Amino acid sequence: MRLAVVSPFIDRRHGTERALAELLQRLVNDYHCEVHLYAERVEDLSLSDPKTKCPPQSGVLVWHKVPTIPGPHLVKFLFWMIANSVLRWAHSIFRGLAFDLVLSPGINCWNADVIIVHALFQRLRELSLEKTAGAAPQPQSFRDWHRRAYYGLLTALERRLYSDRSTALAAVSQRTANQLQQYFGRSDVRVIPNGVDTREFQESNRIAHRPLARRRLHLLDTDFVLLLIGNDWRVKGVPAILESMALLPALPLHLLVVGNDDAADVREQAKRLGVLKQCHWESPRPAVIDFYAAADVYVSPTREDSFGLPVAEAMACGLPVITSSQAGVSALLRDTIDGFVLRDPQDTQRLASIIQQLYSQGPLRENLGAAAAKTAQAWTWDRTAAQVWALFTDRQSNR
Repeated sequence: MRLAVVSPFIDRRHGTERALAELLQRLVNDYHCEVHLYAERVEDLSLSDPKTKCPPQSGVLVWHKVPTIPGPHLVKFLFWMIANSVLRWAHSIFRGLAFDLVLSPGINCWNADVIIVHALFQRLRELSLEKTAGAAPQPQSFRDWHRRAYYGLLTALERRLYSDRSTALAAVSQRTANQLQQYFGRSDVRVIPNGVDTREFQESNRIAHRPLARRRLHLLDTDFVLLLIGNDWRVKGVPAILESMALLPALPLHLLVVGNDDAADVREQAKRLGVLKQCHWESPRPAVIDFYAAADVYVSPTREDSFGLPVAEAMACGLPVITSSQAGVSALLRDTIDGFVLRDPQDTQRLASIIQQLYSQGPLRENLGAAAAKTAQAWTWDRTAAQVWALFTDRQSNR
């Protein structure tokens, strides 16, 4: 099967892009797909030379570089949508490159046959508007205006693309499938959860990396480290974590936040709460295992997350996890058995109580981590790839 895959960038530093990398690796190696990747940037993937002819039934992964321009994210996104469409059109006209299916993780093109939905901007836009409820509706800064305009464009595209029943949709969680039905009337969504690379994310690897990972961050053996990985930190729950830390001044708590978001707002909150010196802000990098190795608990009281891949990876590493019912992955957890699930992600008293409990009870941490690792063993990328392949074959047969 010849596939066109349209995604701005792919690497193993970010959750959604790491998920796509794992999927493509298996579509090429196990299902012998000829994958043509249209992206601005590709890292951490084994690419084939487009000039090399491969034997039939052998998978290949070819990258076609899509040009990019500098500027605000909204402008870059509009250019991206046009540029990848023009490049694919040019390849079809001048190279005779025809595809069996076009796959897009999210809103990346106008003509995808299959879209894997990993975030709903309709819901994210609602959350961004909640922050200003009761206040003047005008944006307070260029950043606020830009985010609103960007979300507005994406929600308009979601209404157009996700409502089109000729496009097959796969949701990374039942939560996202329910939202697709609620917002767009799509009751035909296939639920295909993300997986975990259990060869990389396992307890023995975490323990082996732990001394160096903590030394790099200048952490003491007595420090109790909370970890959160992701962007859009206000949505992911960083403010709730900071408030919970302030409720536990006697504990040697440290917060490690990994992502590319603007830290100004949360830094100001941390300073106001007196916990700024206990916070560490790190940029993503391919060796994600180092972050799990440095942590004692993974904490994600998110207000919205279609899945929550770092939660699953932390579990595979044998870390106790705290997430919220607003994360898709929470439906796969057993509360208090292989993780803690907050019903209200903004209940900082409850979150502080769980952190206190995990800090003071070593056996609880060990039992929770062991149960989490056992649960995550079933969440393999091989299973995910098999389900995606079944969706592809069904989509082709129904044409």
